[in-house]
Amino acid sequence: MHLRYSYRICPTAGQRSALARTFGCARVVYNDALAARKQARKDGLPYPKGTDLQKLVITEAKRTAERAWLASVGVDPLIQSLRDLDTAYRNFFDSVSGRRAGRPVGLPHFKSKRDNRQSLRFTRNGFRIRGNGKLNLARIGDVRVKWSRVLPADPSSVTILLDPSGRYYASFVVDVEPEHLPELDTEIGIDLGLTTYAVMSDGSVIDNPRFLRKAEKKLKAAQRALSRKAKGSKNRAKARRKVAKAHAKVADTRMDWLHKQTTGIIRENQAVYLEDLNVRGLGRGRLARSVHDAGWSTFRRLLEEKAARYGRTIGIVHRAFPSSQLCSECGHRDGPKPLAVREWACGACGVLHDRDLNAARNILAAGQADRLNAPGGPVRPGAAIPRQARPVERGTHLGDLPRTGVRAAGAGGIPVL
Repeated sequence: MHLRYSYRICPTAGQRSALARTFGCARVVYNDALAARKQARKDGLPYPKGTDLQKLVITEAKRTAERAWLASVGVDPLIQSLRDLDTAYRNFFDSVSGRRAGRPVGLPHFKSKRDNRQSLRFTRNGFRIRGNGKLNLARIGDVRVKWSRVLPADPSSVTILLDPSGRYYASFVVDVEPEHLPELDTEIGIDLGLTTYAVMSDGSVIDNPRFLRKAEKKLKAAQRALSRKAKGSKNRAKARRKVAKAHAKVADTRMDWLHKQTTGIIRENQAVYLEDLNVRGLGRGRLARSVHDAGWSTFRRLLEEKAARYGRTIGIVHRAFPSSQLCSECGHRDGPKPLAVREWACGACGVLHDRDLNAARNILAAGQADRLNAPGGPVRPGAAIPRQARPVERGTHLGDLPRTGVRAAGAGGIPVL
């Protein structure tokens, strides 16, 4: 499996100028190639091939007066920018044809020199790691790297990133083998929320850190200072970097916290079950700021990636599953409840439930039932069920809910169908 290892790099003033020149050349090559493809589309001609585009916007362009400065940078990042354009078109066509899952992908658009985030990629021919730990980049030189950890294997490529706050990073791609952890007997369901970040089916609770809310005072002050600066002035550029650094600190703190939480959950549980929340829809409502601050999508993505790496199982329960309406003890469906109701008593068995804990237990039961009935399992009764299913399972059969009101599961006293 391919992993990325990112490290902070500290280029000198001359190297920053060389990187800025390379960023600009890669952007121009990308835009020229995109313009050539758009013109071919307008003229009714087939799309130019990658080799033809490379000759047109790189090899032949260097011989012209308008693009002669392309020869001042390494050719490897320029070729990689053309490959990025090919990938963008491939993603668009796969999205249109239905071969690509997820949100629709639009056509590639032109890049701007005013973009706050810049990147370029070097393959094996364009970089190497020196014996003294410095990163040598073609036509740029030896760049100092802050090695926070050792690379597990030789990298196949490196991407140089410049973020809006002015920090430079080197992101290496390495190929490693999965590190399967010892199997455990513990499985857990997680109910995500805003009052508390996560409630586990075993009763443990993760508090919501609210990183953005805690930093709002500093962010507002930095934004007010930016709004007072004249557009186009150097002071406005400095103020913009201060705002970007404040936001970067919040984002870095949140990501560090999410990594620690997801790693602990994966190490302590063999299977983890989550609800498929409509984060995109919730992010457009009145709680949008809190929803984005929580980072539920990143939490789920990290769990799925680490589960695939460490040999764990992730189950995704359908968002229509009424986890807050079912009694985890008897399976009685008690109807929808407003968010203000944090505790409720089952109308059938009389058990008093905490709303989030009951939902987590129902998610665990539903996920276990879907895992037992997952495609590819044994057909004959009594056959052994594999301990580890596919890394990511999605589903939850909802056809039995309107008829019986009881969700088939295997935990919390709900019978297995």
